[in-house]
Amino acid sequence: MPALLIAVPALCFSALILTAAASDAVSFTIPNWISLALLALFPVAAFAVGLSLPAAGLHLGLGFVLLVAGMVMFALRWMGGGDAKLIAVAGLWLGPAAMPGFLLGAALAGGLLAILLLSLRSASFRAVVALGPRWVNRLADPTEGIPYGVAIAVGVFSALPASPFGAALGL
Repeated sequence: MPALLIAVPALCFSALILTAAASDAVSFTIPNWISLALLALFPVAAFAVGLSLPAAGLHLGLGFVLLVAGMVMFALRWMGGGDAKLIAVAGLWLGPAAMPGFLLGAALAGGLLAILLLSLRSASFRAVVALGPRWVNRLADPTEGIPYGVAIAVGVFSALPASPFGAALGL
């Protein structure tokens, strides 16, 4: 396939993942249209990189397993519904070979993000945070959760080279 046919879906994937992370950081929500767009774009991207039907089936199965796991974590109130859907479509795109790097990258980024937010939410930063924009104040609010979409995005980009799309792009 011509490089442009591979690069366009990969750029759309990257842009949508970054949009999800930014939305989660600013509003603690990941709009459904992002996950739906990623889901709809997957067949085009899979065709562009020449993913076989059995390999595409593995990607679909992995996405489904991650969706079920995300739904369980959502039910346990460990993460938001948008995070669960984003993990599922990220797994769909990345595939089994990239999964260890994705999960490790997302877990490490999530832990670092939690530490940073705990620091930001401490009394010593309250005066400084109050000077910032509303979304920073919301991030610093101890009653708010953690925008895991940011950590998921870090995991995606750390694992992208191991995915069929990263390989097709020569990453």
